[in-house]
Amino acid sequence: MPTIMSHAAIPIAGALMLGRERLSVPVIVTGIAFAMLPDADVIGFGYGIDYAASWGHRGATHSLLFAAISALVATALIRPEKYLAAGLFLFVAMASHGLLDTLTNGGLGAALFWPWSDVRHFASSTPIAVSPIGVANFLSDRGLKVLQSEAIWIWTPLVIVTLPVWIIRSRSR
Repeated sequence: MPTIMSHAAIPIAGALMLGRERLSVPVIVTGIAFAMLPDADVIGFGYGIDYAASWGHRGATHSLLFAAISALVATALIRPEKYLAAGLFLFVAMASHGLLDTLTNGGLGAALFWPWSDVRHFASSTPIAVSPIGVANFLSDRGLKVLQSEAIWIWTPLVIVTLPVWIIRSRSR
């Protein structure tokens, strides 16, 4: 998995590009939380849930269906002025998690199509170094290499796409 900070980068970039006219603060904050939420499945390790199980790490919580249902429920609870924009933003925020995980070079892949399939998927190219699980493991040479990989493959492309859009939007106000 990419680090939790890089998962949050997707909705942050989306919010900067779309602006407050389309997304309220509660929607943006929920999107950031949604981008990180699928990795809460690691608590299953403490309950004996196997990594490869449907509800194991990178399983059901990383699926597109889980993202869609979560987005629908959150949109109904938040009740934003712009339902469609908010719902799509929340879906993309959470779905981006599993999709980013398919780009990593470790783990078992992501069960994007659960419950129809428990098959774990990787992208055809996996350039992002997989992040170690646990803070102690992250604060190591491997953790630094993961951050370098994410800077190249996640943060730099996001800045290249987001900055010009944000500048154009700022100037047009």
